[in-house]
Amino acid sequence: MNKMNNLEDYAIDYRKSVTEPEKFWAYQAERFVWRKKWDTVLEYDFEDYNVEWYKNGKLNITENCLDRHLLNRSDKTAIHWVPNDPKEQDRIFTYKQLHEEVSRFANVLKNNGVQKGDRVCLYMPMVPELAIAVLACARIGAIHSVVFGGFSADALAGRINDAEAKILLTANFGPRGSKKIGLKNIADEALENCPGIETAIVLQRTDDAVEMKAGRDKWWHEELEKVETFCEPEIMDSEDPLFILYTSGSTGKPKGVVHTTGGYMVYTAYTFRNVFQYQEDDIYWCTADIGWITGHSYIVYGPLLEGATSVMFEGVPTFPDAGRFWRIIDRLGVNTFYTAPTAIRALMAQGLEYVELYKLDSLKVLGTVGEPINREAWDWYHHHIGKNQCPIVDTWWQTETGGIMISPIAGVLPTKPTYATLPLPGIQPVLLDSEGNELKGNGVEGNLCIKFPWPSMIRTTWGDHERCKNTYFSTYKGYYFTGDGCRRDEDGYYRIMGRVDDVINVSGHRLGTAEVENAINMHEAVVESAVVGYPHDIKGQGIYAYVVCDAAKMEVSTMDDLKAEIAATVNEKIGPIARPDKIQIVRGLPKTRSGKIMRRILRKIAAGETSNFGDTSTLLDPSIVEAIKEGVVRDQPVNA
Repeated sequence: MNKMNNLEDYAIDYRKSVTEPEKFWAYQAERFVWRKKWDTVLEYDFEDYNVEWYKNGKLNITENCLDRHLLNRSDKTAIHWVPNDPKEQDRIFTYKQLHEEVSRFANVLKNNGVQKGDRVCLYMPMVPELAIAVLACARIGAIHSVVFGGFSADALAGRINDAEAKILLTANFGPRGSKKIGLKNIADEALENCPGIETAIVLQRTDDAVEMKAGRDKWWHEELEKVETFCEPEIMDSEDPLFILYTSGSTGKPKGVVHTTGGYMVYTAYTFRNVFQYQEDDIYWCTADIGWITGHSYIVYGPLLEGATSVMFEGVPTFPDAGRFWRIIDRLGVNTFYTAPTAIRALMAQGLEYVELYKLDSLKVLGTVGEPINREAWDWYHHHIGKNQCPIVDTWWQTETGGIMISPIAGVLPTKPTYATLPLPGIQPVLLDSEGNELKGNGVEGNLCIKFPWPSMIRTTWGDHERCKNTYFSTYKGYYFTGDGCRRDEDGYYRIMGRVDDVINVSGHRLGTAEVENAINMHEAVVESAVVGYPHDIKGQGIYAYVVCDAAKMEVSTMDDLKAEIAATVNEKIGPIARPDKIQIVRGLPKTRSGKIMRRILRKIAAGETSNFGDTSTLLDPSIVEAIKEGVVRDQPVNA
């Protein structure tokens, strides 16, 4: 059975995946094209950390994304691209057209000296050429490393140099909302410190002129004119690296997470097909950027492996107005919509006037990704977007896991607001206490670990395997440590509580920051909040809340009154133990460009530190840090 259709199917598949994991994953892999079948399904060692799936199997992932669909799906839309500016034309690529474009650009890469094993860095806007170039790298066995097109020159240079990339793919500009990001200028600044880059190929996304460096820079369209439309796929080993994707740790330089070919292919396809309950004619839209793992796994590889139609969006949810998402859903007849809680909350704050203009009656499945979704956002999403008819798959996973790990299966597993629910087949989660003892049964809370390998798991951190072992496999011997705290409730459902260092110990009581934030966000004037612990003389840790409010919804006369109301809301929803000790009203939260709140900065400010905030290059708006810091210095928050 390659797809679960009901709760009984889930129970059968899960039991098989745990009792006979090799047999289970061999069956899932057999539906793909292999040039040589594997010798063994799995060999692994969690102590000295080494994992190999489908050992000695030979394949090319693009044959499975493209070539194998040409017989029956050649005229089916593979990628439907929607531009930032709604006045601009959509671009549609059938599987046949995408196969040709990938082959052409693969030949461009080969013409420019790229060989199997070389690293190619991509710093581009959300245009079809980005997806095409990713697949072109895989076609010839080059290792792609996509850097989100909002990172600074320093951040880009650091990633290029760590991966030792030999070629950069970029664009002159990248439209985003009402702005245009000067990608080529940023890339030029980065390349001043990247001696390994021999060539930069530049896509002309806009009509704006840029300076081209003789001997290094080449125009994308001119390079395409020199090549043929077919490229023979390079035969890869199952464990050959497919891509490197950098993820920021709370400390230290970004980690180059390495994913390999065979296991990643099998797992992303399996999870896409099952979690979203994909049907042959569904229109699927994931709003992520390909610069992040969600875009890799669930815009490019997962959907294309399944022969799906994947919508790719260049813009932002509020441009030209807050109805943009809903307008696209109606226009394209989107059936599955996968987005981030951050986007949902931002659109909630804009009011219902932008939602009520649209029918949204094509939707069958809704999804969330990137962080645990709070109850208020879940309810709004379910009621106003899903019309109480669409299951919400609240997916938990990580860059390091490669694919979704714990999630409802749409229409198969009963959902519960704010819960990721149950592990997918093949995933064996455990909750451990601080000493590494497994917490059995339900109604427990601990550190979320995984005790058995799955096909798409991280293989190493590029150039530093010891760092990989120390980060993920040293805290609890014999386990992959996710870094997240988790609660397993009386029904056996899993609720992610946030990073372990985001669990606050108040007078001996463990409180998940997500839980406190969820309560704060229930106040009608609150748009968003972030809660951290800070040193407290009596409690050990106190609760410090940073709160973003909608001024139009404030019904109080003073900030003190507002803070008191927020504290009372928490008191009501959780109890006095969770009542924030300090509340600071802020204009925004320090977020990375992927929407994650950089809590280590908030913890430092809460503890009274005013400097040494570490690497802030990944922040969307660094000025917010100064505003928060100045607020603390100038206007100490009144104890609530």
